[in-house]
Amino acid sequence: QVQLVESGGGLVQAGGSLRLSCAASGRTFSRYAMGWFRQAPGKEREFVAGISLSGASTRYADSVKGRFTISRDNAKNTVYLQMNSLKPEDTAVYYCAARFLVSTTVIPTSPNGYSVWGQGTQVTVSS
Repeated sequence: QVQLVESGGGLVQAGGSLRLSCAASGRTFSRYAMGWFRQAPGKEREFVAGISLSGASTRYADSVKGRFTISRDNAKNTVYLQMNSLKPEDTAVYYCAARFLVSTTVIPTSPNGYSVWGQGTQVTVSS
């Protein structure tokens, strides 16, 4: 199975932007649906965005629609999360996750729907 490594987190002012990257090892990246989740202190891990195997389908949490964009480059084994108009409530550890061999359009939104996780990257948005 793949291994995932996130990068791109950091400290940004409210209204700013960040782009997270998740690099996957292995040769079967295109057979994984990918998701981004986040977890703030004292809160449960929550779905942020997901993308299908080919990238043709995406899903977003209501809280980030219109501000965040998920994309993938299967040739580079990488999935991205472009985050614009960031708010203090977006502060959290962001995790990349992968699910192997789902259908071409399925995008799980529950953490239980993913079997591989990265180590996380901290995003802090100051007011």
